Amino acid sequence: MATEIKIPSPGESITQVQVAKWLAGDGEEVEKDQEVVEIDSDKATFPLSAPESGILRILVAEGETVAVGAIVANIIPSAGSPSKVKGKANEKEKELKPATKPILPQKESRQEKNNPPGTRISPLAEKILSERNIHKNDILPAFEGKRIGRKDVESFLTRKKEPWSISLFSGSREVERKKLSTLRLKVAERLVAVKNETAMLTTFNEVNMQAILAIKAKHNERFKEKFGVGIGFMSFFAKAVTLAIREFPQVNSMLDGDELVIPGFVDIGIAVSAPKGLVVPVIRNADQMSIPELELKIKEMAGKARDNRLSLDDMKGGTFTITNGGVFGSMMSTPILNPPQSAILGMHKIMDRPIAVNGQVEIHPMMYLALSYDHRVIDGRESVSFLVKVKEFIEDPVKMEMEGEDPAAMLLGI
Repeated sequence: MATEIKIPSPGESITQVQVAKWLAGDGEEVEKDQEVVEIDSDKATFPLSAPESGILRILVAEGETVAVGAIVANIIPSAGSPSKVKGKANEKEKELKPATKPILPQKESRQEKNNPPGTRISPLAEKILSERNIHKNDILPAFEGKRIGRKDVESFLTRKKEPWSISLFSGSREVERKKLSTLRLKVAERLVAVKNETAMLTTFNEVNMQAILAIKAKHNERFKEKFGVGIGFMSFFAKAVTLAIREFPQVNSMLDGDELVIPGFVDIGIAVSAPKGLVVPVIRNADQMSIPELELKIKEMAGKARDNRLSLDDMKGGTFTITNGGVFGSMMSTPILNPPQSAILGMHKIMDRPIAVNGQVEIHPMMYLALSYDHRVIDGRESVSFLVKVKEFIEDPVKMEMEGEDPAAMLLGI
């Protein structure tokens, strides 16, 4: 008797999901608890596992939208030895799809192909492909007659990640159409709603990163030995934000109808670019964490985002968001609010710039900061003062340990 694979409810108010990607082929033998399909909801991507071992029979194609509770596949029990099971599976596959070749022979035939004339691939480039589980024959046609190095492979893989990009841009007039994922459609809907339903403004400032860079240069190795992770910039900004919010709690608030909700805690969302699009995992009770604790949690969440392992609980809530466009080279931008939150901090690229120091021109590592906020909730005084406070903490990190107090003043008892 076949075992059904049904779409579970991914959360309240979600009635439909999209079949994003089958991780096993139709007619393939799968093991119990093996992940066989990725599902996109409007909040997260999550895998479904085989409830039993057997032969996978796919009922819904990739890209199709189905209701929660729908059956997307069946697991047909297999019998006999593994070799007999595979033989039976292939026989059944031939009966169902006589014109379709089995999957394994296709892979074997690809492996037998030789490189196009004059095309060579470096050992390092081949290793990168192997680590990504990509066969070299997938990229050889794009580099015919050339030597393929590490940068060529990385560039090719980056282009392939974009769902709207045509992989080769070889000059052909072909157009690729690809259905947007449920997650991206929901993000688009929310972003438009933010622009239409909030009074969003942005205030800018710049921060001197010299003190943070000095700390990183001096202590990074010891920090890594003790905590297993290097010193990043995001943890410092997260800490600075939690301390600044103590003085300006309205920045951490949100509107709920005609009421202003001001939480007594700070749950910081960290915007991360994941394979499926932008996601914002939440660090709960960030105001109670130290720099090492924040660094470890940020690393954990970023890793889960890159591997598409974030759960709905990982992204629920959040009272304030930080986004870092600097990792992509952005010098300045206007971050958009993450509803229902009332503020978001944007970090940017660190660049050496001339600034005035005690009447002299010096070159320092500078970063532009941007705070977007809902003017219905936060006034200009609070937004500007909050951003200045964050700047002060970053430029004098010792104050963070003193929770905003001047160390000299504490020493003098004043």
